[in-house]
Amino acid sequence: MPLAAFPKCYLPALCTTKTMSLEEWIKASAYLDIDGLEFYWQFTPVTTEGRRQARRLVESQGRLIPMMCYSPDFTKPDRTERIAEVQAQRDVLRACGELGVRYCRVLSGQRRPGLNRAETVRWVAECIHLLLPDAASSGVTLILENHYKDPFWQYPEFAQRSEIFLELLSEIGTHPFFGVNYDPSNTLIIGEDPIVLLEAVKDKVVTMHASDRFLKGGSLEDLKKLDLDGIEGYSSILQHGVIGEGLNNYDRIFSILKSVGFSGWVSIEDGAEPEAGMERLARSAKFLRRKMREHNVG
Repeated sequence: MPLAAFPKCYLPALCTTKTMSLEEWIKASAYLDIDGLEFYWQFTPVTTEGRRQARRLVESQGRLIPMMCYSPDFTKPDRTERIAEVQAQRDVLRACGELGVRYCRVLSGQRRPGLNRAETVRWVAECIHLLLPDAASSGVTLILENHYKDPFWQYPEFAQRSEIFLELLSEIGTHPFFGVNYDPSNTLIIGEDPIVLLEAVKDKVVTMHASDRFLKGGSLEDLKKLDLDGIEGYSSILQHGVIGEGLNNYDRIFSILKSVGFSGWVSIEDGAEPEAGMERLARSAKFLRRKMREHNVG
């Protein structure tokens, strides 16, 4: 099971303030015990040459760029706007080829007020079906994540709750270039059990975001009571943590993944405390390497 890292704690610096360059992040990550770097579309170079340079720099470290974190928004009521989102992801798939990316994230979109659930599931499934031929021709697998919220979105994920996520998976069906990117922490945000979801999707999981959370000033029952519609940030009572030091049971997670022969990429996601970001990523990588060996996965 190869291990990658995603610079979630550095996204503001990489994407908004521009106080960190992509080259600086790649070079800073060189000492981490990982096999690859997951890219985020907003810090990916816009030109072909820029992407090739980034790929050469990563590969000069003996690493790959296995995953692209992208956030399409397929819940827009206007179909013309949804098709524009499809076209935008087609452009991303082409860029993935230049970077050597094998897995590209796809989402449902924002949970806008007033959406009809059944109709919106059909909208999203149609958009993903339109993308599958492009994924196949590019050799890139689309990975649907049980997601919470892109940092640049106003509303949380439409398919955030497990029942809607599973309904959407059923509507999309099976395809050789489609699978699940499982993130155990995103179920915790809404007070759901990450193990229950994993058992339901284990045969479809092809990649995983390894993340962890800890409670700060509340309980899981408090999370269940929260109405997340319209919230523009994460719940203050559930914070990102170093992998292995929070609420997720990684022994159980890796045991389940081992039972279905999972051998895909695991990408570290730690989204807090950028001033200690590299030290935290190193601790997370150390923990995950140990658990991967213990469970003989990969």
